[in-house]
Amino acid sequence: MEEENYTSVSEFILLGLSSQPERQDLIFGLFLVMYLVGAAGNLLIILAIGSDSHLHTPMYFFLSNLSLVDFCFISSTVPKMLVNIQMQTQSISYCGCLTQIYFCILLANMDNFLLMAMAYDRYVAICHPLHYSTMMSLQICALMLGSSWLIASLHSLLHTVLMARLEFCASNVIPYFFCDLIPLLQLSCSNTQLNQLMILLVGGLIVLIPFLAILVSYTHIVSAVLKVPSTQGKQKAFSTCGSHLAVVTLFYGTITGVYLSPSSSHSTDKDSLASVMYMVVTPMLNPFIYCLRSKDMKGATRKLFSIKALSCGL
Repeated sequence: MEEENYTSVSEFILLGLSSQPERQDLIFGLFLVMYLVGAAGNLLIILAIGSDSHLHTPMYFFLSNLSLVDFCFISSTVPKMLVNIQMQTQSISYCGCLTQIYFCILLANMDNFLLMAMAYDRYVAICHPLHYSTMMSLQICALMLGSSWLIASLHSLLHTVLMARLEFCASNVIPYFFCDLIPLLQLSCSNTQLNQLMILLVGGLIVLIPFLAILVSYTHIVSAVLKVPSTQGKQKAFSTCGSHLAVVTLFYGTITGVYLSPSSSHSTDKDSLASVMYMVVTPMLNPFIYCLRSKDMKGATRKLFSIKALSCGL
C-alpha cells in the first residue's frame, strides 16, 4: 500500500537563490557576467598556452586541462539557471537532473585530481630538478591525466546510478540553482543510507587522498626552499607555487563544507552559498589568479592579444 503513495517524478523544481521576483533580474545579470568572465578567462588561458611554445611544459599542460575542466564546470549549471530565469520557469527534467549530477561530480573530481598533479609537478621541479624531465615526461603526464579521467568518471557514475535507483515522494522542490546530491537525497522516500555512506567513504577518499598528497608535496617543497641560501632564490621558488596554493585553498575551503559534513549540519543558505562559491566563483577566479601571479602567463596573454590585434589590423 505504501508504494501506491509514491509518485513518479518526471521533473524537479529548482528554486534558485531567491524566491523574490524583483531579485531575478539582478541574479540573472550577476550570473551572466560571472559566466561570461569565467568562460572567457578559461578559454583565454587555453589559447595562450596552446599558442606559446615556451609554455608547452607539464605545469602548463595541467593548467590548460584545469581551465578546460573549469570551463565545462561552470557551463554545466549556470546556462540552465539563466535559461530558467529568462523563461520564468524553474523546472528541470528527471534525466536532466541526473545528467547534471553526473557532470558536476565528474568535473569537481577532475579539479581535485588536477590540483594534485600540479602540486606533484611543483614538488618534482623544486625538490628533484635534475630528474624533472624523466619524472614528468609526456608519457607520465598523459598517464596521470588519463587515470584521473577514469577514476573521476567511475566515481560520478557510481553516485548517479545509486541516485537513479531511489524513489521520490510528492515533493520535487530543490532549494538550489542546480541538481546536487544532498538536496535530492533529502527528497527521496527510499532508504538513502547507502548513498550517504558512499558520499562519506568514497567521496571522502576522493577528496582526502589528493588533499593529503598536496599537503605532503608542499611540506617537502617548503623544507627544500628553506634550505636555499639566497632570499631571492626562496622568493622565486615560492612565487611558482603561490597561484596554485591560492586555487587549492579556494577549492577545498568551499567543497569540503558541502560534501564532507554530516547531513544534520546542512542548512539551505550555507550550502547554497558554498555551492555558488565552488561551482561559479572558483572557476571564474582561477584564470585571474594564474594570469596575475605568473609572469609567463602574462607574457603569453599579451602575445596572444598582440597577434589578434595584428591579424585584425591586416
